[in-house]
Amino acid sequence: MLEGLGAKRLKRKMRRFLRPGHDPIRERLKRDLFQFNKTVEHGFPHQPSALGYSSFLHLMAIGTRSGAIKLYGAPGVEFMGLHEETNTVMQIHFIPGQCRLLTLLDDNSLHLWTLKQTHSNMSELQEERHFTLRGPPGSPPSATQVTAILAHSSQELLYLGTESGNVFVVEIPSFRVLEDRTISPDVVLQRVPEEYLNRRSLELVEALREHPQNPNQILIGYSKGLIVLWDLINNKATHHFLGNQQLENLFWQRNGHHIISCHYDGSYAQWPVSSDDRQPEPLESKVPYGPFPCKAISKIYWQTTKNGLPYIIFQGGMPRASYGDRHSISVVYGNQQTAFDFTSRVIDFFVIANADPLAEFDDPSAMVVLAEEELVVIDLMSPGWPSVQPPYLASLHCSAITCSHHVSNIPLKLWERIISAGSKQNSQFSNMQWPINGGTSKAPDPPQRDLLLTGHEDGTVRFWNASGVCLNLLYKLSTVRVFLTDADPNDNLNQMGEDEWPPLRKVGSFDPYSDDPRLGIQKIFLCKYSSYLAVAGTAGQVLVMELNDEEAEQVVDHSEADLLQDQEGYRWKGHERLKTKDGPVRFEPGFQPFVLVQCQPPAVVTSLALHSEWKLVAFGTSHGFGLFDHQQKRLVFVKCTLHPSDQLALEGPLSRVKSLKKSLRQSFRRMRRSRVSNRKRRTAEVQEGISRHDHDALQEIELAPVQRKIEARSAEDSFTGFVRTLYFADTFLRDSSRHCPSLWAGTNGGTVYAFCLRVPPAERRMDEPVRAEQAKEIQLMHRAPVIGIVVLDGQSTPLPEPLEVAHDLSKSPNMQGSHQLLVVSEEQLKVFTLPKVSSKLKLKLTALEGCRLRKVTVTNFASCKSEHSENDLAVLTNLGDIQIISLPALKIQVRYPCIRKEDVSGIASCVFTRYGQGFYLISPSEFERFSLSPKWLVEPRCLVKVPENTGNSHVHSTPGVEKASRISNSKESGWSTSDPGADERTHGRLMEHALLNDEKVLKEIQSTLEGGKGSYSDKNSRRIQVGHRLSNGGE
Repeated sequence: MLEGLGAKRLKRKMRRFLRPGHDPIRERLKRDLFQFNKTVEHGFPHQPSALGYSSFLHLMAIGTRSGAIKLYGAPGVEFMGLHEETNTVMQIHFIPGQCRLLTLLDDNSLHLWTLKQTHSNMSELQEERHFTLRGPPGSPPSATQVTAILAHSSQELLYLGTESGNVFVVEIPSFRVLEDRTISPDVVLQRVPEEYLNRRSLELVEALREHPQNPNQILIGYSKGLIVLWDLINNKATHHFLGNQQLENLFWQRNGHHIISCHYDGSYAQWPVSSDDRQPEPLESKVPYGPFPCKAISKIYWQTTKNGLPYIIFQGGMPRASYGDRHSISVVYGNQQTAFDFTSRVIDFFVIANADPLAEFDDPSAMVVLAEEELVVIDLMSPGWPSVQPPYLASLHCSAITCSHHVSNIPLKLWERIISAGSKQNSQFSNMQWPINGGTSKAPDPPQRDLLLTGHEDGTVRFWNASGVCLNLLYKLSTVRVFLTDADPNDNLNQMGEDEWPPLRKVGSFDPYSDDPRLGIQKIFLCKYSSYLAVAGTAGQVLVMELNDEEAEQVVDHSEADLLQDQEGYRWKGHERLKTKDGPVRFEPGFQPFVLVQCQPPAVVTSLALHSEWKLVAFGTSHGFGLFDHQQKRLVFVKCTLHPSDQLALEGPLSRVKSLKKSLRQSFRRMRRSRVSNRKRRTAEVQEGISRHDHDALQEIELAPVQRKIEARSAEDSFTGFVRTLYFADTFLRDSSRHCPSLWAGTNGGTVYAFCLRVPPAERRMDEPVRAEQAKEIQLMHRAPVIGIVVLDGQSTPLPEPLEVAHDLSKSPNMQGSHQLLVVSEEQLKVFTLPKVSSKLKLKLTALEGCRLRKVTVTNFASCKSEHSENDLAVLTNLGDIQIISLPALKIQVRYPCIRKEDVSGIASCVFTRYGQGFYLISPSEFERFSLSPKWLVEPRCLVKVPENTGNSHVHSTPGVEKASRISNSKESGWSTSDPGADERTHGRLMEHALLNDEKVLKEIQSTLEGGKGSYSDKNSRRIQVGHRLSNGGE
């Protein structure tokens, strides 16, 4: 009896630690509300290494150094695959007439991929088999190191040229080597003249080409210059073309009567193919940019046209001394000649021509160039050969990304005005339809118009259409015109003199160089209802802009905000402010700045908020925050948040001055506090007096997790005055009977400031000043950084955005019941009542789980099966997990692992959307898109069918060929085949996983997000060149 009473008493004592039981109805609803998916990658693949094209399927394939491949067709048609090995993709070849492609990795393995149609009438990219060529026992690796591949039009054979000069024949898809059909150098040399043999050996196979009209003949090109026409039926050489220069590549004209060879000395030669002369001399041999020594021509096309003049297109060949550092592709057509000059190294290119095998002429329409940092397409049919703007593969990192901002559900009028402003910037682009148009996109139309804004190191803001699968550029805003820089805005990189030689012309948008790192954009805030835009930068500059459909010349008003308020003892050690231009400045159509607020000291702007209804903008730095009335163009107030010990806040991100003494002192303080804390900590012990019955009762009780001991942060820690968040709200701040406009600010030291604002009514708005008075100051006990502030109305709903109610897009907030204040710090979420600011509820995430919050957003989740919707908090932790937390109860609903905890820069770059999606950088040039809601899912859904007309199976296909390494350092391993692709290699394996071991990628992103001075181009210059072996995608 006594034991039973003891158990009941113990249960009563432990009841306050119990977790609530599971609600089955809520659990079902959560499944309809929340679902995590990584959906699509936006941007340009990091470190591309190979290019392929199928004129049959009209698909393009790109391989990377980390073993990923991506296929692209018509806009919205995208496929992704990943090799199990993180090795460099060296070559990609489509199998003629099939939905298959072959990849060669730098470990000498071959992989066969298939586009398979699923039960849902969609196509998926799957790896079917893999194979490694192996020589006889004891043979060197070079004997089977593949350097050239020919996918024969029979669809059954591969011809593999090697470093040893052998050409092996392999059946597909079985990958069985036909040893009796191997073409060895000894057989090839039987009819070669003795004097030619004495001068040179064959060395490696440089190129393999199939006869465009006769599939029983192939060309074999050897690196020392010998070219052989091989008869596959009789297994013998019929023609020998005795080249004198080192061979780089071959091209066979459509009619098969001529071949073109290009060479290491910058020359190309045209050779006749006839039955009369078995060892012909070249018809023409030319060094286009001679007579001085030139770089190699690594690839060439000779495209015929109806008017008789051919297009001669070749890569390289520039004069070695003067232009050896240029990355160029030249196009020659009659008297027209242009050397397209790219800002990054050319990986490969291909020409899109008439794909009809019965056509007499090539009639090329476009040239597609894969450079190391961007994709460039040239229209060959329009005068001047303009560029074509790609609908995908955007060069997001044309200048390093420093921040991002997402705006959902853009009104149609604003959308059209942004597109109109952008179209005026794109007048130099061609109007031709996108030439790579294979496959069919089955994805539904986007439910709304979304914008992703990215800030860049060069002071630009780019507006991206983020509504669907394709992320394309709508408009680019530059803030440079406001300031005095070394750049001349009248400079035109495309200008060239009439007599300039070589006739170089810059193409592409990749430009990693910044005129001044202080121009970098750090914060962006766009009001979609009023078309006001605020951007803030690295040197304390805050620009407020409005959208203008016409070009304008206007004076930008200046105002200065002294955040130190003349406090003595402080001296700024960082960079100087940007100098501004005097007088009126001409701005193009689009967002045009009308006022500049300059913070002093000119530190990085760390927080920004815009209230377009009140015409106010708030800004914060590491020294304090201020409020500016952009209608009256008047500073309302500034508040210094600097602590006496915040000396590091005065050094600036671009300063190299460090206080070693202060750093050491802080380190010793932390060690001392840690030792004291450890001495005080004691492990709880179970009392021996508890009976066995009571012990069993304890086992039945579900206990809440034990909370960790979290030490309060010292006020002396650096950057406590760093303003992390700013928030406008119309709420009850002074008493419960009258609500008023207010501004809230949260700092790195766990302090929340609240200011009452008096905004004059509209009729007296220009006559009376906006007034502000500090009403509250909250100090969180653990002094954890405040990263978010939200006010909930009388129905516990977050307050709507400014002007949202006026546009009938949201209900008016409930002003009858009491409001609540939600303060989100790195360690916990806490709800306070207003106006008394008394603690009501809290969730200690750090104490419970050991994580710290990094990002927080109020998100609207709608059920995919009913009309139910709710507002919750989406939070991202330093462990890379995303948690959904209910409002206002602060209950964790779901938890999803999203980003690796080691990927600090990926976590820092993450941005949530209002309706349950998000973006984060997986490389300097790529955003990973994810979804937290099953109702808002943006992912590729596409189908590729084999075209019905498959006649004349020996159609000549010219996929891009990237030469394999000439260094024999691959691993010797036996060939092997694998069963069709396993589940883990089906659709949905994303390129992010290919970057898991590439720490250099993370450092590149982090350096831009932290405002590092290192140029992205400097990092590129240290990268290993394609053709050399890599380990885990790195150097």
